[in-house]
Amino acid sequence: MILVDTTIVSVANPAIKAHLDPATNNLDNVVWVTSAYLLTYAVPLLITGRLGDRFGPKNIYLIGLLVFTGASLWCGLSTTLVGLVIARAVQGLGAACMTPQTMAVIARTFPAQRRGAAMGLWGATAGVATLVGPLLGGLLVDAAGWQWIFFINLPVGVIGFVLAWILVPKLATHEHRFDVVGVVLSALGLFLIVFGLQEGEKYKWGAMWGPITVWEVIGAGVVIMALFLWQQAKTKTEPLVPLDLFRDRNFSWSNVAIAAVGFAVTSQGLPLMFYLQLARHLTPTQAALLMVPMALISGGLAQPAGKLLDKVDPRVILVPGLLFVGAGFLWFSLLMNATTPIWMFLLPSALLGIGNAGMWGPLATTATRKLPPRQAGAGSGIYNTTRTIGSVLGSAAIAAFMQARLNDHLPGADGAPGSMAQSGSMPPFVVDGFSKAMSESLLLPAAVMIVALVASLFLTRYRAPESAAAPADGGAAGSTAESTSVEG
Repeated sequence: MILVDTTIVSVANPAIKAHLDPATNNLDNVVWVTSAYLLTYAVPLLITGRLGDRFGPKNIYLIGLLVFTGASLWCGLSTTLVGLVIARAVQGLGAACMTPQTMAVIARTFPAQRRGAAMGLWGATAGVATLVGPLLGGLLVDAAGWQWIFFINLPVGVIGFVLAWILVPKLATHEHRFDVVGVVLSALGLFLIVFGLQEGEKYKWGAMWGPITVWEVIGAGVVIMALFLWQQAKTKTEPLVPLDLFRDRNFSWSNVAIAAVGFAVTSQGLPLMFYLQLARHLTPTQAALLMVPMALISGGLAQPAGKLLDKVDPRVILVPGLLFVGAGFLWFSLLMNATTPIWMFLLPSALLGIGNAGMWGPLATTATRKLPPRQAGAGSGIYNTTRTIGSVLGSAAIAAFMQARLNDHLPGADGAPGSMAQSGSMPPFVVDGFSKAMSESLLLPAAVMIVALVASLFLTRYRAPESAAAPADGGAAGSTAESTSVEG
């Protein structure tokens, strides 16, 4: 549900802007529909991971599912852009409760030497979501309106709640203290950084609030985040971020890689969808159909890649996977002009499918193999936080980068983005400039994938202890995982 909802919104952004924000000429406002969700998704992940350890991952998951489903109804009923952004922020809180619990349950119910296959199946859901999200989003936007991309979550949420209540095992809980100071510092620092990046282009990277400049806001956020890390290192009881987890080399470098991946994957969708729908006049459904090869190939290869990961060095799978994803972004960029045959976009889509299969599951598996059961929720929360922080920064950065490229290629054509948002198409005289701007914008996520690739080179192969044994069943998995995962 969480992944589908993100991809659905990327397809619907042009329709949302045309309906709720037709008067403005920049793209920053509608991007907050994604950024608000990602911001409230990222900030609580550290604490919700700990809540799962303390009160049980199943309980926190079900609470998050209720919040997420209710907020989806709110999103669909919104009549203003501000109202939609607020509803999306609440939806992000629900997602933050759910996400760490999925990885924690897998980490605690599967022994380390079998976790690759389990995480492979977990990663395959991303492939399904990348297909279902854009296709369903395109069909719903075309047939019923953008509101239905949120209403569709209601039956899914109800069914998901019943199935989780019945099927997800109850696992042992652990006592934890909660670092309130750490929560406040991390939330404030991240908000200032993201808000500064998001609004920088709007304020021409100058004064934002009186004499306070955009860069001062961003700098304040960086300082507060540095203070947060210092506070975490000095906390005597239980810090929000247990820094000792970063002594595990694979956990540390996997977090660096997933932050870069989150940045790149989130930022690539916006320029691509705006180009396909506005410069090439495709409907949301037609634009989404170009992603079918990526989704099918990614979903089909994810679990085999996970099984292979249990037997080989993670770099054997991750390095080619990350290379393929970066190359796919670059290939899309090279094709984004006014004359490329539309069918050619299926080729880089297929390449992204191969790359995704070797990226999501293998990175998650490598990060969590050695997590001790007591810190499974905290470790999963950290991993998902770094991924989502990367996504938030990617969403903010791509909006500013796109606007800068538009200003460069369409000088004096300030009305073009606004008029194209209202009409759903684009005047022919701006197509070339707009296509070049979107093409160059896609170079940003392609470049950031280099960071993920370099980080993956520092990973090492997991060596399973000879005494490790598979849990007999889901009901007993908690105690078995307690003995098989402690070697970390």
